[in-house]
Amino acid sequence: MALIDINTLMIMRYLYLTFLLFFSCSYVGAQDSYKVLSEKAIGYIEMDSLERAEVLLKEAMALEPANPYNALLFSNLGLIQKRMNKYEQAVESYTYAVNMAPTTLPIILDRAALYLELGMLDQACYDYVKVLDIDKGNKEALMMRAYIYQTRRDYKLARTDYQRLLEVDPANYNARLGLVTLDQNEMKYKEALEGVNSLLLEYPEDAILYVARADVEREMKHTDLALTDLDEAIRLNPSLIDAYLLRGDIYLLLGKKVLAKNDFEKAIKLGVPTAQLSSRLSQCK
Repeated sequence: MALIDINTLMIMRYLYLTFLLFFSCSYVGAQDSYKVLSEKAIGYIEMDSLERAEVLLKEAMALEPANPYNALLFSNLGLIQKRMNKYEQAVESYTYAVNMAPTTLPIILDRAALYLELGMLDQACYDYVKVLDIDKGNKEALMMRAYIYQTRRDYKLARTDYQRLLEVDPANYNARLGLVTLDQNEMKYKEALEGVNSLLLEYPEDAILYVARADVEREMKHTDLALTDLDEAIRLNPSLIDAYLLRGDIYLLLGKKVLAKNDFEKAIKLGVPTAQLSSRLSQCK
């Protein structure tokens, strides 16, 4: 299932919070040193000098530990630490930010996204619930909470969130594709095909949709149709790993081991760890 690009959203929220920080500091009479350190840190983030930015943000907050705008600095610090793979520290920084600004949705959403990336689904779900308590129509929170419910196989709750998202945004791509996946999971194949076909009418060049339809067709034992859709997906996007994996699985099912091996090896070249496909490759011998 295609998901919202969380990293892109986090960067967009960083830009928003940066603007808010600069705008606010110019009016609250913050100490020059606090403001200067904060601005320098932002500059280093934009130059991708993350270690230096981390140091400057900590220095700024140490100068004025009670400054309410430290919530924004902690949020930026969390983003930096995430990009540096300091995940435990990033969670801590975002938590400080949330505690200081408990109703600031961009900060809560960023912490939720980090929890989700770390596989901490309970914590992520709690944050999305918190967001929806404040903004019942928040599209990102509805989308990602539905994804969590779907991962837990709580299909009823997932469907409720997808449907609510479509009430807010009737054309939402992710919600519609999410419902296709739910229908497939619940073996409602006719409904799943209707949903993905509707999307393909609007997005006929979307390779992901051809893979989604091929997966439904595979489960319906329509392997010829599935292979045709996967060929089209690969034509549209030769780097789409899921297309090679699914086509390889179908070739294995059909006893076409050489073709299956070729697709699995292509997936490895595109970045799938060899160990992840070792079982499939052994079946190709």
